[in-house]
Amino acid sequence: MKSKTIEDFYSALAKHKQKDLSDLLPSGISKEIGHFNVFNTAEIFNQFMETGKVPMPYNRRAYYKISLIGGHNRAEYADKVIDIPKNGLLFATPRIPYHWLPQDLKQSGHFCIFTDDFLIQAKSGVVLDDLPIFKTGGYPVFQLSDEEAREIEAIFLKMHKEIASDYLYKYDLIRNYVLELIHYGQKLQPVTAHHSAHSGTARVSSLFIELLERQFPIESHHQRISLRTAKDYAERLSVHVNYLNRALKETIGKTTTDIIGNRIIQEAKILLKQTQWNISEIAYCLGFEEVAHFSNFFKKQTTFSPAAFRTQ
Repeated sequence: MKSKTIEDFYSALAKHKQKDLSDLLPSGISKEIGHFNVFNTAEIFNQFMETGKVPMPYNRRAYYKISLIGGHNRAEYADKVIDIPKNGLLFATPRIPYHWLPQDLKQSGHFCIFTDDFLIQAKSGVVLDDLPIFKTGGYPVFQLSDEEAREIEAIFLKMHKEIASDYLYKYDLIRNYVLELIHYGQKLQPVTAHHSAHSGTARVSSLFIELLERQFPIESHHQRISLRTAKDYAERLSVHVNYLNRALKETIGKTTTDIIGNRIIQEAKILLKQTQWNISEIAYCLGFEEVAHFSNFFKKQTTFSPAAFRTQ
């Protein structure tokens, strides 16, 4: 189950649970509060197994997730693999793509999902992406002892209890539990990742394309792509830019710069034909500091200036 947004997550869950979407949403929560929910891993895993499909329940893209995992599992980040034989704690951020692969059918634990504005409401000054545990370049997976797993499970059980309660300030209390999990994780030593040469290049290519496509479509002239160069993508994937380029040449047959350029041109054509935005706005959205740079880039790729292409 690969979910890009909160809505995708609940739609997929409702389909497999055969329930109405409204039945799965936490009570008393609103857009002003941000979003939070907590789940039992075994229940979700078993429901997907009943359909004959092995899920990837830890691959979340548009929100944050903290997971207590029981069972043999493997996490894959770019060209690196992390093996968790028994107990693990995973912190997932939309900034870093990864794949989580169950290695046996005995999966247990809990996970919570939340948006960044859920913690902003705490007025604690916490900026999630500034915390060490959510920084780009790391692998926020921690192997746990049985005692540590029990301590973390106790926090999740308090989340389950509060979210089902009628307590007026339950989400304030739950925010404290989320922060407790974050600080617990930051005191742990991350599991060491090792390289997996067998499928590393294919995985890097797949995650690169995922990162690239995640920036599109551009739906507002206030929106701007954040990853513009091969170096930007390599840093996000925690690989050397030369390795990324070799991986893409091997699997796709094009350089990193060519693939990025082709996708930007594709979006530029859509914006020029389907919006009334001026060329300066389009250039800004696509990551260009100067309109002239965008115009030169577009003409080099298409032989037309942006204005000439728009009036074709």
